[in-house]
Amino acid sequence: MRRVHNFSAGPAILPEPVLAQAQAEMLDWEGAGVSVMEMSHRGREFGQIITEAEADLRTLLAIPSGYKVLFLQGGATLQFSMVPLNLMARGGPPDYVITGEWSAKAAREAARFGVRHIAAATPPDNHTCVPAQSDWQLHDDAAYVHYCSNETVHGVEYHWIPETGNVPLVADMSSHLLAAPLDVSRFGLIYAGAQKNIGPAGLVIVIMRDELLGGAGPGCPELLDYQIHAQAHSMRNTPATWSIYIAGLVFKWLLAQGGLGAMDALNDKKAALLYGAIDRSSLYRNPVAVADRSRMNVPFILRKEGLDELFLSGAEERGLTQLRGHRSVGGMRASIYNAMPMAGVQALVDYLGEFESRHG
Repeated sequence: MRRVHNFSAGPAILPEPVLAQAQAEMLDWEGAGVSVMEMSHRGREFGQIITEAEADLRTLLAIPSGYKVLFLQGGATLQFSMVPLNLMARGGPPDYVITGEWSAKAAREAARFGVRHIAAATPPDNHTCVPAQSDWQLHDDAAYVHYCSNETVHGVEYHWIPETGNVPLVADMSSHLLAAPLDVSRFGLIYAGAQKNIGPAGLVIVIMRDELLGGAGPGCPELLDYQIHAQAHSMRNTPATWSIYIAGLVFKWLLAQGGLGAMDALNDKKAALLYGAIDRSSLYRNPVAVADRSRMNVPFILRKEGLDELFLSGAEERGLTQLRGHRSVGGMRASIYNAMPMAGVQALVDYLGEFESRHG
């Protein structure tokens, strides 16, 4: 068996100990005689799995009382609809901040349900920074303020939490939730697709302040109503049982590594190693403002034209995969989530130097 260094933005790398445990438990989970994929979501065994997963997530993030944790389906993209359906009636038009492809898609979806206001936006062809909050045009009566705290496509990350006063703050944290400690109390609602930094595709995690429940209108479909899911403890319909199981194993792995403080320090080191190699180079360039660079998703461009395919084929030969940039921006992108070991980043840095020595 040959394991490569997988730099995919998602579905993404998972910790090898998690995969090994899932492999060992594939046919028989803890003596139950069945796989997790075969057991009833209403049974005692899966009840234990989802209860432990929620408890471990609450421990990792120090989630305060007064917040619900929901394990839902439809990915983060479905949240683009669920958020306005459940929160828009709370006040005036919600404020959206656009810093990349995902926040732009969220804003477009919100427009289907009524008026929404763009409080700040970077140019569509130049999502390379985070607008200073002093430039945001926020409204005191807005139903909520929405932003994407890490833009996977463009590699732009907020390293600060916006201040929105009494207006609930909503964040799409799909690609960096659990990469560092987080003050959950600053948010009204957090959502994150699991397939980037948490677990396999098919699961989205929602962390929501209790007081925001119950705001969906009578026309809201039942399965898009957060309160329905909260009352049913994420089991109004059959949940993504396998994805929840794997996410739960990832939570335990993170706790065993020392929690989010330890991951934060490691992620700093990995990002510094990779960005340092890019910045010292005359061949590679990262387009994002230094203060707003993502630690999870690192895009870079080869300054010489015509070398992209050669670079990618050479990387594949060395077991460095999924480095092609998103189709909307081109270039390269290395996603270095929690599960990416330092050895993987070092292998990429070594290849960057080798390729530049030959073609720079």
